[in-house]
Amino acid sequence: MSNYENIRVEIADGVATLTVDRQPVLNALDANTIAEIARAASELDADSDVRAVIVTGGGDKAFVAGADISMLATLGPEEARRAACAGQRAFDAIEQMGKPVIAAINGFALGGGCELALACHLRVASDRAKIGLPEITLGVLPGHGGSQRLPRIVGKGRALELMCRGKTIDAAKALDVGLVNQVVAHDELGETVAALAAELSQKAPLAMRYCIQAVNEGLECSLAEGQAIEAAYFGLAFATDDQTEGMEAFLEKRRPEWKGK
Repeated sequence: MSNYENIRVEIADGVATLTVDRQPVLNALDANTIAEIARAASELDADSDVRAVIVTGGGDKAFVAGADISMLATLGPEEARRAACAGQRAFDAIEQMGKPVIAAINGFALGGGCELALACHLRVASDRAKIGLPEITLGVLPGHGGSQRLPRIVGKGRALELMCRGKTIDAAKALDVGLVNQVVAHDELGETVAALAAELSQKAPLAMRYCIQAVNEGLECSLAEGQAIEAAYFGLAFATDDQTEGMEAFLEKRRPEWKGK
C-alpha cells in the first residue's frame, strides 16, 4: 500500500481497515484526504488478498465530522464544482469496490462524513454516533453524493427532511429510518464490525463482487433492465471455479475453499 498523510490503511487476515486520521479537526475532509481515500480505494479493490474493508475515523469522537470549512470558504463557483466532483469520484470508488465495505461510525458523521458512510455498502453505528447533512446551515447543499445516495437508502421524503432541516440525528433514529444497518454499544463497535468483516471475507469473492455490481447497476435501471443485469451476472458466476467448488462442497457436506477464480 502507498504511504499516506491523512489516512491509515492496515490489512490483516484478508480485512483492510481504512482510518481517516485527522483527529485535531475531528477527521474533517480536505482535498488531500479525499485524494488519499480515492487512491486507497483503488489499491484495495485491486488487492486480491483483501476480501473486506472497514472504513472508520481516528480517535473516539468522530467518524468524519464533515468537510474542512476553512478550505471550502475560499472556493469560487468553478473551484467548488471541481471539489464536489473530486469528492464524488472518491466516494464512487468506495461504493464500486467489488468487496464489501463497512462503515464503522464511531462518532460524528456529518456532511462529507455522512456521505462517506452512505457510499459504504453496510453501516454499523456506535450508540454515541451523530449523523446528518447540515450543509444547508452553511448556505450550500451536499456535494459528495449525499443528495443522491440518501434518498436511495431512506426514501425521498426522509432524505429531503434531513437535508432541508439540516438536523443531526442520533444512532437510534438513523436505525429507525434505515440509514444504518445496526447500532451497538460504543465499546462493542470495533469487535462487532471486525466480526462482520471476517464473516464477509469468508464468502465467495467473485459472487460477492457480482452481488455488489448487480445492486449498484440495477438501482439505476428499470426492474426489467435490472433483472437482465442480474441474469447476466448469474450466468457469469457459472463460468467460475468458485461456483463448481461451492456446489460440490454443498453436495459433499463440507466447507468450500474459495479461490476467487
